[in-house]
Amino acid sequence: MSTRQVSNRNDPVIEHVSQLVEPMAKGEKPAERWRIGTEHEKLVYDRKDHHAPSYDEPGGIRDLLLSLREFGWEPIEEGGKVIAMAGADGTVSLEPAGQLELSGAPLENLHQTCAETGRHLEQVKAIGERTGTSFLGLGMWPDKTRAELPIMPKGRYDIMLRHMPRVGSLGLDMMLRTCTIQVNLDYASEADMAQKFRVGLALQPLATALFANSPFTEGKPNGFLSYRSHIWSDTDPHRTGMLPFVFDEGFGYERYVDYMLDVPMYFVFRDGKYIDASGLSFRDFLKGELSVLPGEKPLMSDWVDHLSTAFPEVRLKSFLEMRGADGGPWSRICALPALWVGLLYDQTALDAAWDLVKGWDMEGREALRNAVPKLGLDAPIPGGGKLRDIAAEAVAIARSGLSARNRLNAAGDNETSYIAPLEEIVASGKVPAQRLLDKFNGEWGGDLSRIYEERF
Repeated sequence: MSTRQVSNRNDPVIEHVSQLVEPMAKGEKPAERWRIGTEHEKLVYDRKDHHAPSYDEPGGIRDLLLSLREFGWEPIEEGGKVIAMAGADGTVSLEPAGQLELSGAPLENLHQTCAETGRHLEQVKAIGERTGTSFLGLGMWPDKTRAELPIMPKGRYDIMLRHMPRVGSLGLDMMLRTCTIQVNLDYASEADMAQKFRVGLALQPLATALFANSPFTEGKPNGFLSYRSHIWSDTDPHRTGMLPFVFDEGFGYERYVDYMLDVPMYFVFRDGKYIDASGLSFRDFLKGELSVLPGEKPLMSDWVDHLSTAFPEVRLKSFLEMRGADGGPWSRICALPALWVGLLYDQTALDAAWDLVKGWDMEGREALRNAVPKLGLDAPIPGGGKLRDIAAEAVAIARSGLSARNRLNAAGDNETSYIAPLEEIVASGKVPAQRLLDKFNGEWGGDLSRIYEERF
């Protein structure tokens, strides 16, 4: 989630709804300027007893963040507390219960992305050696209750924690217990955005299946392969889901603006503080009728903040965010951007991916999304068959897209090697969660504490 440091009072005031398309329209870039921004979250635990460290305890989350100064990172504070670190590789920030996130820099190719990931993991592991902490790449805490988890000192989280139980039964689990890998990608035009958005939404369940990695809750199997994905189905119906209107003829920026104006607000950021506006309407804000800021109209930064408070399977800001994957280990952190870059950044691959899904109706897309958290690659696809029936073809299209990009590293290798972990999953027919369940029921003998052997 985004980290704010200052109020942007010099931002333009939004006087008319037509201004709301500006962030999306300004995101348009020619293909040579397209970049890859990868975000990944990790669970932090104490090696001695596996507890999730609090913010303030010795060797805890605050100390972990500040230790990154030795690698050139600089603190970002809110209310006098360090809540993130900024550096050449992006931002290291905190999710609500101390999950550690790298929001990577916008990079030109996957070689740079994977190197960035490697640097980050080396740095936090080196710090962990001193502090006695380690990191798990999973989609969800396998053994912790909500009550066992700490809360990080960020103002927007306080507001969200109060609001979540009003709109769904699993929103607190989303905030406190889950981790994801995401990739942010560019588009050339409104039409290019629309095609990429549609392919991204239709095939997001495939990413969810391939990266499914959250089969345990509070120490035992939960009946799902991606419980993280299931959690989103009962978090907040106003700001989640598959966005059927994206597939309507004529979809573009203005239609997404209409959707976002119907998403209830969370907050407004002023003078370094978050003002609770949960449940209020941005449409009222545009009229100067927001009850918590009477007479004030929104700044452009308020709208950019608001765009970050919807959580559909694919999200549009000034780029597109692919949001369907569980957290995972190093190789899958590299594989998630490889999948989407391969599918979306080469026009031939993008057209081929659209051909795979263009005949699907909305009912079928929704049914697939709802089935995948439990069934993974065995989820039924529209028109008959199972997701595994198209998985190999989709991954092969991604490989072809990466090959066509022909972005080489110093050794002369292209980017196709990063898709290999997904090819292995497709070939084996077993998603990561199924491998963890095999271990739990086999060599671990039902002892879930053994999952901590899977650390980075």
